[in-house]
Amino acid sequence: MTVSNKPFLSIVAPCYNEEALLEININTIINYLQSKNDKYNWEIVIINDGSKDKTAVIANKLAEQNTAVRVIHHPTNLNLGNAIKTGFSNSKGEIIVVLDIDLSYSEQYIEIMVDKLIETSADIVMASPYMKGGKVIAVPFFRRVMSSWVNRFMSFAAQDKYHTFTGMVRAYRKEFVQTLNLKTRDYEINPEIIYKAMILRAKIIEIPANLDWTEQNKFAGKRKSSLRVLRSFFSGLMSGFIFRPYIFFIGIGSFLMLLSLYELIWLLYDVLAGVAKFNGVLQPGEVHSFSHSLAQEFNKNPQSFLVGGITFIIAIQFLSVGFLSLQSKRYFEELFHLGTSFKKKNEN
Repeated sequence: MTVSNKPFLSIVAPCYNEEALLEININTIINYLQSKNDKYNWEIVIINDGSKDKTAVIANKLAEQNTAVRVIHHPTNLNLGNAIKTGFSNSKGEIIVVLDIDLSYSEQYIEIMVDKLIETSADIVMASPYMKGGKVIAVPFFRRVMSSWVNRFMSFAAQDKYHTFTGMVRAYRKEFVQTLNLKTRDYEINPEIIYKAMILRAKIIEIPANLDWTEQNKFAGKRKSSLRVLRSFFSGLMSGFIFRPYIFFIGIGSFLMLLSLYELIWLLYDVLAGVAKFNGVLQPGEVHSFSHSLAQEFNKNPQSFLVGGITFIIAIQFLSVGFLSLQSKRYFEELFHLGTSFKKKNEN
């Protein structure tokens, strides 16, 4: 807290090649925050992530014009994850708000998220266009569908059911988020934060929000920082595995096991039926053995034995990997929890 006892907010704005809208949108955020001076103390931390256009020049000009604006430059493009981590480590405020510089989420969500964070004593508050009450406006169809399905996939994989794992517009309690040992370097940082927060039993709140690209679409062709949609889609799918990787292996293994057992049980039934059939017509003292019937059935349907046997072996492999990944996940979560606790104690 500051001397005035008002919450101190650090607004982190990662930027890469945003000369088209950086000055306009930073000034929009400044004007909004100035209207809340009676409620918050604040700063804006612009992370210029190695931009190749005039982003650095514009950002420096903004910092010269307003002492509440600071700029941190990456000499090269280190990607979104590293930009956000730089913002976390250089924020002075007790509450950190990460905004998308295109303001596809209105600047008004600063107050909404911060108030919810304080009101609920949460560790993280995240804006969600996919929960009830949220909206997606003017986002290209292909991008909207891919983003929606990635987040549904993550919601299925996660133990705690949230609606938006990939969004970066969030408010964080600095004391909490700076204890996280974050490793990812790009878009995956957002689901990584949620995953590690879940391990630590953090209080995570979602609020409905409008994701609106109406203004952003006016800059089509002028912005060089457009996200690589397919890359973010596949990285999102891979991020889904970090929540509960074992369910995918066990799910596939169980499905293959059922298929193999179906095939093998019918083969066993045919073999036993063959034993009974031949034993019924043989002379007294003659016996049609099980192995003989099995050999005849194999000669009749070798492909069934082959498919059933191979499927059974593959199913065992998937199930084994699933149980091993479950064990590894539990070890990782326990070690991460302990490591974070030791780190927090040492810092204190």
